[in-house]
Amino acid sequence: MTTESEARGPLERGEAVAATLAINRCILDYCRGVDRCDPDLVASVYHPDATDDHGTFVGSGVDFARRVTAHLRRHATATTHFCGAPHIVFTSATTADVETQVLAWHRRRDDEGEYLEKFAGRYFDRFESRAGDWRIVHRALTHDWDAIERITNAFPAGTFAPSPRLDSAP
Repeated sequence: MTTESEARGPLERGEAVAATLAINRCILDYCRGVDRCDPDLVASVYHPDATDDHGTFVGSGVDFARRVTAHLRRHATATTHFCGAPHIVFTSATTADVETQVLAWHRRRDDEGEYLEKFAGRYFDRFESRAGDWRIVHRALTHDWDAIERITNAFPAGTFAPSPRLDSAP
């Protein structure tokens, strides 16, 4: 069992709580930004010099934010990204290694109808605090499994309001 002092590493209790909240918010902002196709929100989770390795993309975090949101806007009618609770190891007062499980669903269409691309993996992130601002400096995505599932709608069209993307957000 991990003790509280082991979990917070070199940080004092209040610092560890604040850093954990900031890291959690960063991960949630990433998922929200991707699902709303909001490149600025996705880019905001990275420090300006951050790198991202998503397998098919290796480059700057800001470039990834622009590329992924444009791609999903063109090729998916809706997406859902869900992250589990992150496992955070504070390696110094200003750095943390963070592992987070991710599940993603992309609703797409082809000649046979609609389908879901389902993906499970893990983000391995290095976070840094610069002037008290915790953001990602490096992200690597790993793959656990994936699948395609054909869609048969459970509810008639118009039953619910559609989820917002950037261009339709309230």
